[in-house]
Amino acid sequence: MAGTFSQIYIQIVFAVKGRQNLIGKEWKEELNKYIAGIINGKGQKSIIVNGMPDHIHVFAGLKPAMRISDLARDIKNNSCNFINDRKLTLKKFSWQEGYGAFSYSHSHIENVYKYILNQEKHHRKKTFREEYYEFLKKYEIEYNEKYLFEWIE
Repeated sequence: MAGTFSQIYIQIVFAVKGRQNLIGKEWKEELNKYIAGIINGKGQKSIIVNGMPDHIHVFAGLKPAMRISDLARDIKNNSCNFINDRKLTLKKFSWQEGYGAFSYSHSHIENVYKYILNQEKHHRKKTFREEYYEFLKKYEIEYNEKYLFEWIE
C-alpha cells in the first residue's frame, strides 16, 4: 500500500512434534536456508533462522499486510513437506501445533540475531522448556499450561 511505512521485527519459535530431536546436524543448514527462502518468497525479510534438533527460531522483518499466523503456518507446512519429501527422517516428520511470536524494536536486531545464531551454546546451559518459559515471562504473556508444547522430560 502506497504511503505505508513500517518496521516490524518478529521472532517465531516452534518445536518438533513430541519435542523429538529429529532435526539432523547434516541437513539442519539446508532446512534453515529453505525456511529463509519461504520467508523471502512471501515478500518478507528473513534475518536469521536457526535452532536445535527439537525446535527452530525464525527472526524476520514483516510488512504490515503479512499476518504472523499465516507466515508461521506456511513455514511449518512447507518445511514439513521439504523434510518428508526428501525422507530426511526415518518416520513422518511434523511440527507441534502452535508457536511463540515475540516482537522487537530495530535497536534489538543485533542482539536477537546473536542469540539465535548461538543456539547451541545457549542450550548447553538451558533447556528449550526453560528458554520458552523465560520468553513468556519476559513478555508478560498469559498462558494456560495445557496449551503449551508437549514437553518431554
